Amino acid sequence: MQADDMEVPIINNVNNNCNKQRPLPNGRDVFKNLLKDWESSMESPNLEFEYGDTDSLTAELSEIYSYTEEPEFALNRDYFEEDFRSHVRGRRWIELGQEQQRAYVMRLLDALEVTDRDKRLKVARAILYLAQGVFDECDTDADVIHWSRHNVFLLYDMGIFTALLELLSMEIDNNQACSSAVRKPAISLADSTELRVLLSIMYLMVETIRLQTEDDRPEWRTAREAFKTELGSPLYNGEPFALLLFTMVTKFCSMNAPHFPMKKVLLLLWKTILFTMGGFEELQEMKVRGRERLSLPPLPEDSIKVVRSMRAASPPASAMELIEQQQQAKRGRRSRRPLVKQDSLDTYNERDPFKNDDARDEEEDGEEADSGIEGEVDPLDRDVIIQPPPPPPPLRPPTERASLPKGLPWAPKVREKDIEHFLETSRNKFIGFTLGNDTETLVGLPRPIHESVKTLKQHKYVSIAEMQIKREEELQQCPMTLGEEDVDETPTEILYLGMLPNLSQYVIALLKLLLAAAPTSKAKTDSINILADVLPEEMPITVLQSMKLGIDVNRHKEIIVKAISALLLLLLKHLKLNHIYQFEIVSQHLVFANCIPLILKFFNQNIMSYISAKNSICVLDFPHCVVHEMPELTAESLEAGDSNQFCWRNLFSCINLLRILNKLTKWKHSRTMMLVVFKSAPILKRALKVKQAMMQLYVLKLLKIQTKYLGRQWRKSNMKTMSAIYQKVRHRLNDDWAYGNDIDARPWDFQAEECALRESIEKFNSRRYDKNQNGEFAPVDNCLQSVLGQRVELPEDFHYSYEMWLEREVFSQPIQWEGLLQQAQ
Repeated sequence: MQADDMEVPIINNVNNNCNKQRPLPNGRDVFKNLLKDWESSMESPNLEFEYGDTDSLTAELSEIYSYTEEPEFALNRDYFEEDFRSHVRGRRWIELGQEQQRAYVMRLLDALEVTDRDKRLKVARAILYLAQGVFDECDTDADVIHWSRHNVFLLYDMGIFTALLELLSMEIDNNQACSSAVRKPAISLADSTELRVLLSIMYLMVETIRLQTEDDRPEWRTAREAFKTELGSPLYNGEPFALLLFTMVTKFCSMNAPHFPMKKVLLLLWKTILFTMGGFEELQEMKVRGRERLSLPPLPEDSIKVVRSMRAASPPASAMELIEQQQQAKRGRRSRRPLVKQDSLDTYNERDPFKNDDARDEEEDGEEADSGIEGEVDPLDRDVIIQPPPPPPPLRPPTERASLPKGLPWAPKVREKDIEHFLETSRNKFIGFTLGNDTETLVGLPRPIHESVKTLKQHKYVSIAEMQIKREEELQQCPMTLGEEDVDETPTEILYLGMLPNLSQYVIALLKLLLAAAPTSKAKTDSINILADVLPEEMPITVLQSMKLGIDVNRHKEIIVKAISALLLLLLKHLKLNHIYQFEIVSQHLVFANCIPLILKFFNQNIMSYISAKNSICVLDFPHCVVHEMPELTAESLEAGDSNQFCWRNLFSCINLLRILNKLTKWKHSRTMMLVVFKSAPILKRALKVKQAMMQLYVLKLLKIQTKYLGRQWRKSNMKTMSAIYQKVRHRLNDDWAYGNDIDARPWDFQAEECALRESIEKFNSRRYDKNQNGEFAPVDNCLQSVLGQRVELPEDFHYSYEMWLEREVFSQPIQWEGLLQQAQ
């Protein structure tokens, strides 16, 4: 480790010298060889990462606790055993029968309703110990998970979750605790004890019940469906449970409740939405069913399987190679690259159409020029010549891989708009006039145009969103003829309806938390404090304690980023499937709240260091820390971290943020120009250093949509990246992305585009959700008896003061009956 530390300053000095373009000192070959060896050794390996809804169950359960909360495990156990021994003597929990366990849980449920706050907290800790799997009676991690699952289903069956929800609502409305926290100069774990206990129990219940296993009992499966329906329905004060958690987020970000444990709230919110709405596999199934319902052709492929079958590409040329290339050009030294085997960017063993070994083409392709000494091979290609590296082990069974056809991984798609644009151009050229949106009439066009239109129609793809937009236009034009729309009360629809009045506040609050947790953010005095549920009451006094707290803080921030990124992505995907305009309003709020530059700022760091960060202490992770004896922690063991090749949650977060960025910018020219204005291309190119196929795919998608705006010189000097885009990203026929001649590359009225979208969104919300929007079309009732016989909605407490209202509004008011009769005549 010390030897590596000694090498870094030397290499940095060489980089600095190269950046200033000073001549290298004597012995430059030694330095160049050292630099090349270092860069080739620093090339990132293929990451055996499989993307999914969540990490493993043990990892997800351990992340709800910070390392600072470790002493509370013993506290939970002590409170449980103290109460349990006073009622059940000489036996352990795991030795009790089902009925005895139910009777004891019922007694705990009754004890939760006491007015004494301290007694209530002790009972809640005892319940938390049950949800944690009575670990003191277990010998292995698997035993803890088994008994945790058993106890959680028992707790749900006995109605514990509803009781906890009432206590949580009381704590949220506890103005005394909020005002006390606002006045405190420093907030610690002690300020959120009750909230942390309640949220931990609820998180364990949601996460455990959400996960299906093969050996689930029939009653557990029934309980899962009931719990899923309960969480997604407006059963809690007329709103779904997720909306209560969104309210906690906004209250925290408005500085009215700085003691709220935000990490636990965000994790619980994410898992609640994942449970009630469904994960990525369920989304794919819902999309297939939605297309069948609209009589659309099936999807050309399963995107999840295609992405899992892809393999990573080699990263583009390093900065040092480009610098050497410039120096060679200045010295006028020319050399041809020796003929070598195609590199790993050619994923499907096809010849790269952008590469040419001819010497005259090297003048136009800066990246293909030789970057080393004459006759020397590039570090990235040296391994290919000497000995090909062994292929990485497949993440999926080889049968799935073999079923993928040779060639490009994605079937090309064409929009109706693309066919109309192609025919409009062809008609203007050959006939001299157009036929509007007519895509059937081909009279007067030459035979090759007929063949082109036939090919385009073979690959035509109509999305669910296009059908929804078309249907919405029909409903806007013919409100009386088509009548009211039948809207399914899905969990997504219920949540959107509840979020709509305060949607912008929820979005801004989430982005504030994401900004505060981002590793590139600098501490500011006015920024929100997200460390309230990780900082101990007494700050560390030893180096070891400081290192442990530093790891805990970094881990805490990483988990917050993971939860927010997964939450936003799930919301966007479900809303887009439910109705395109619901997706568009959330997207527009995100864009207006500067989500695009925020994500780019997140990636403007050493992304390889972030993905390989080791901010975890395995021996302190739950359930390992409560089952096994704790070894003595040393500074060396903390520095070493775990042996994993990468950090799952950080790579998961990066992919989620890239997917969010793709969703915000797809088919939106104004937002694509934001990527260009914020100089995202070099930031995204650095992210290609991560050799993980799914992450590279979404980076290449973002680069593809802006290549037409980046200019010819950028495309010439980034031909490896262009080749990777061609091989990995879906082709849109007629999309002139590689040359920039498309009409979409011309000047665009960006403000008008967003305003038109906003107008369509407001019309949709007004038509579907505004109760008074049909007032002008409603018939007028002129019958006096009918009007007087209508039921009027009155407040709940009206009958208490009904007699006073009669006295004040009727009996004491002089009524001129003659005048009323004259007016009626």
